[in-house]
Amino acid sequence: MNTVAEKPETGIIPTGEATGILPARDTSLRPITVIGTEAIREGFDDLCLKQALNSREAPGVTELVLNPDAHAGYGAPVGCVMVSPTHIYPGPVGVDIKCSMSLLQTNVHKDQIDDKRVRRALIEAICERTPTGAGKGQRSVQHGREISAELGQKICVEGASEEVCAALGIPFEWAARCEDSFHLGHDRTQEALERRFEKLCENNQFKERFPKKVDQLGTYGGGNHFGEAEVVEIEDNAAARAKAEVFGLKHGHVAFLSHCGSRGLGHDLATGQFRVLEKMFDRWGIPYPANDKKLVYAPLGTQEANDYLDDMAIGANFATVNHLLINALVLEAFQSVLPEVEGHLVYFISHNIARHEKVKDKFQWVHRKGATRAFPAGHFALKETPFYETGHPILLPGNPRDGSVVMAALPGAEKSCYSVNHGAGRQMSRRGAFRNLEQREVDHGLNEADILFNGRNYPRDEAPDAYKDFSAVLESVEKADLAHTVARLRARFVIKDASKADD
Repeated sequence: MNTVAEKPETGIIPTGEATGILPARDTSLRPITVIGTEAIREGFDDLCLKQALNSREAPGVTELVLNPDAHAGYGAPVGCVMVSPTHIYPGPVGVDIKCSMSLLQTNVHKDQIDDKRVRRALIEAICERTPTGAGKGQRSVQHGREISAELGQKICVEGASEEVCAALGIPFEWAARCEDSFHLGHDRTQEALERRFEKLCENNQFKERFPKKVDQLGTYGGGNHFGEAEVVEIEDNAAARAKAEVFGLKHGHVAFLSHCGSRGLGHDLATGQFRVLEKMFDRWGIPYPANDKKLVYAPLGTQEANDYLDDMAIGANFATVNHLLINALVLEAFQSVLPEVEGHLVYFISHNIARHEKVKDKFQWVHRKGATRAFPAGHFALKETPFYETGHPILLPGNPRDGSVVMAALPGAEKSCYSVNHGAGRQMSRRGAFRNLEQREVDHGLNEADILFNGRNYPRDEAPDAYKDFSAVLESVEKADLAHTVARLRARFVIKDASKADD
C-alpha cells in the first residue's frame, strides 16, 4: 500500500450535482465524502486532496468529509470532518481550539446606523472594549474588563457557569444559546479539569504566562478573526420565517457577528500537546501517518489521549467565555452610543473542536477542522434545547462585500456526518493575496459597498477576493441538501486586525 503520494492517484467521482467521493489509496477503506458542485470540486488544489487522502488513511479513522470551503491546512485540510472511535487527533482540531462564530441580535433598526458618524462612534466604542491584534488584552483598552488569574482558572474549568457569567456581566441565559456552554474532562467530570490545570501550573512557564492569557479574554486577536455589524434579511418563505422567529432574528435590524477562538491560551495548550505527542512517537518509534508530524495522534484510553482531551476542554471553555464576553462588551458599546439598545444571543457555534457524537449508529469522536456542526430538526441531541423542532442556527461567514448567512440543517446533513463548511474558505494564500491584490482596489470595493472598517486600510490577505466565491460555496451546501438559508447578513462595518491569523 502506498502511504504517501505526491499527487492524488484518483480524481473525485461525482455522485450528484453537489456531491462526490474521493477513493482512498487503500480501496478497502470507505471513500472520502466530497461536498461541492463541479466548479468547487475542480477548485481543490493537489495539496488539499493529498492531505485528505493522508488523513483518511490515518489509524482509526472511519469517515472523512471534504467540505466546499476546503483548502490545505495543518496536516488535515481546513474544511474537513474526520471521525474516529479509537483515536484523538490534535491536528484536525487545530491550534486555535474551539475557534467559533457567534451572533448577537439587537433591536437597532438598520436606518439608525445609516449615518457614517453613528457607525464610526460604534466602531470606536467597540474598540475601546474589545481590542484586536495577536497580543492585545483587556488592559490595553479604555473600557476593558479586569480579570484575575483566579477567575481565569474558574473559566477554564467551568466554562460559562452561572458564577462565571455573573462575575463578567454576561447574561446567564445566553448559555442556553451555546452549542456547548461548558466542557468536561476526559472522564466527563469537572474534577479532571481541576487536576489537569494544577498539573499544567507545575510548569513555571505556563503559570507565569497564564495571567497574560487571561487578559486576552474578550478580545478578537488577529488575521481572519473579526467582528461585523450586519443587517438581517430573513428569506421570504414560510420555513425561513418560522425558524428565524425561533432563532430570535429580527428582519431589517442590526446583528453583530463575531469570529474568534481561544486566543493565546488555546495556542499554548495545542502546541504543547503537539510537542508531547511527537516525543511519544519518537520515543516508541511510531511511524507518523503519511510521514506527517501534523497528523500525530493518541489512542483513546492512554494517558496522552486523556491529557489532550483535558487540555482541549480547558481551551474550549476559555473560547466559550471569550465569545460571550465579547458579545456582552459589544452590547455595552452599542448602548453607550444608542442608549435604548437591547440585545440577545442568537447562537454560539464552534468549528475547531472534537466532539463525542453518534455517527453511523455509533458514538465516535468527530473532529471538525474548519467545519461546523449541523443537527437538523428532530435530532436527539437537540431535545433539551430551544432548537429541537427547527435545527440549531448555523452561522456561516462569507465576506463583508458578499455577505454571510444563517442556515438550518436538513436531514440530508447525515451524509456529511452532520457537518457543513465554516465559511467561504481561502483560495489565495496570504502571500498570494499580497502579490495579486491591489490595496486601492480592496479599499475601493468596501467603500463602494458603504462598509466601514476600524483601520486605515483593509488587510489585503483578508480581502473578499482572497476567499472562494461564497455564492458557489453556499450553492454546494444547498444543492447537497445539507442545509437551507434562513437569513442573509449584510455588513455595515467591520472590526478587524491585519496581524497573523490565530488559526
